[in-house]
Amino acid sequence: MIEMTLREIADVVGGTLHDVPDPEVRVTGSVEFDSRRIGSGDLFLALPGERSDGHDFAATAVAAGAVAVLAARPVGVPAIVVAPQAVTVPSRSVALAGDSDGSGAAVLAALAALARVSVERLTAGGLTVVGVTGSSGKTSTKDLLAAVLAPLGPVVAPPGSFNNELGHPWTALRADADTRFLVLEMSARGPGHIAALAAVAPPNIGVVLNVGTAHLGEFGSREAIAATKGELVEALPAAGLAVLNADDTQVAAMAERTAARVVTVGQAAGADIRATDIRLDDQARAVFTMHTPAGSVEIQLAVHGEHQVGNALSAAAVALVCGADLATVALALSGAKAASARRMDVRTTAAGVTVVNDSYNANPDSVRAALKALVTMSRAGEQPRRSWAVLGEMGELGAESVIEHDRIGRLAVRLDVDRLIVVGTGRPSRAMHQGAVMEGSWGEESILVPDIGAAIALLDDEVEAGDVVLVKASKSVGLWEVAEYLTSAERADDRRGSTEAAQ
Repeated sequence: MIEMTLREIADVVGGTLHDVPDPEVRVTGSVEFDSRRIGSGDLFLALPGERSDGHDFAATAVAAGAVAVLAARPVGVPAIVVAPQAVTVPSRSVALAGDSDGSGAAVLAALAALARVSVERLTAGGLTVVGVTGSSGKTSTKDLLAAVLAPLGPVVAPPGSFNNELGHPWTALRADADTRFLVLEMSARGPGHIAALAAVAPPNIGVVLNVGTAHLGEFGSREAIAATKGELVEALPAAGLAVLNADDTQVAAMAERTAARVVTVGQAAGADIRATDIRLDDQARAVFTMHTPAGSVEIQLAVHGEHQVGNALSAAAVALVCGADLATVALALSGAKAASARRMDVRTTAAGVTVVNDSYNANPDSVRAALKALVTMSRAGEQPRRSWAVLGEMGELGAESVIEHDRIGRLAVRLDVDRLIVVGTGRPSRAMHQGAVMEGSWGEESILVPDIGAAIALLDDEVEAGDVVLVKASKSVGLWEVAEYLTSAERADDRRGSTEAAQ
């Protein structure tokens, strides 16, 4: 963030100073909500949590170097205190565990106000803010954007999926006077949410990837999802840029909703930046020709899955408009790997098992893409390999949940996945398993197990060298435990011991 005095910050957030000997002391670092990450010159954000209250760690944060605390009540150390009744909470509200009195919402609103002022001042000095939204692919595209923009100057992008009312302003406040590009991932669970995030850090460039069925339970329809995703392009200035997916009709239609310049990307013949001749290698990494107004170039991606082509085109469009040349973009994309954990993280163990850890989150669109990548990887090469899909529930699908889970089970059969392990005892999991059975009369090829432990036990007994295992579910399922066990030293040691015993 820009350097500001405690008095200035109090004015920006509508707070009052408590236990502050010198209001002119400056915050020279950033804002942190974890007292263990505090550094000299930082501002500590006191938020209520499910297990603890950040206010209880205020003294610890100051002792670690924090200049002051942004809090909802006096904490006995230098603090800027905001009162819930004195703060206007953004339209995108957040339910913080333990926030019974609204103090957490007040602190978050103050954080948003602080981020807005910091970003506005930095934008006046040359900062470019890039916002990315879509039902799937946001995090992968955010990582690709950071990679292609890095040759043009310092980039700040969120770690993982920091894309809500806490992570969004927190990321924005990582930008300082040296930052040239601020890349922000923007999520939504209802109308007005993206507009609220855009108000916190007004974007110069907006990228809309797709309109799918993620959070369908909250929105009620794909039309409502499209309306909300389009809030990003509506927030762009006339001098800005909207990058839209020409292959998604609902995204392409958003061109009518923005005053900004529009660049379309995709495989459609009319796209401004287009991909042709797409091929996948034995790791489902795409090679394709990218056509642009500046010429054509071959792109060889290091990330996995054909769905990454559209993400790469979007990142390339932004970089080209920002001044990169084709050769620089091609080089950056070829070296860009998955920077966020548990997203198409492909590893081959010492025992020869390829594990695709895509367990951070899941929705119908992303599961379909991951299954296609799994099948591509298992069938590449001279000798086909056995494919395993370990899947759990996809959350927030509302009334469509059973139908969507049934469709995924049936798709696994149609793609000819060798083994499907469905984890969970709920109705959606049962629907996925039953869909697979009904589609192909698979019998034991589709197995419903009650929990993660049972899935691990089954895999441990049956997975062999050469197999390819995809692990994917919504974050709440915690299915990454399966992937992490398969790639762990513990399993490697067990496998080695079994082999030695057999010999």
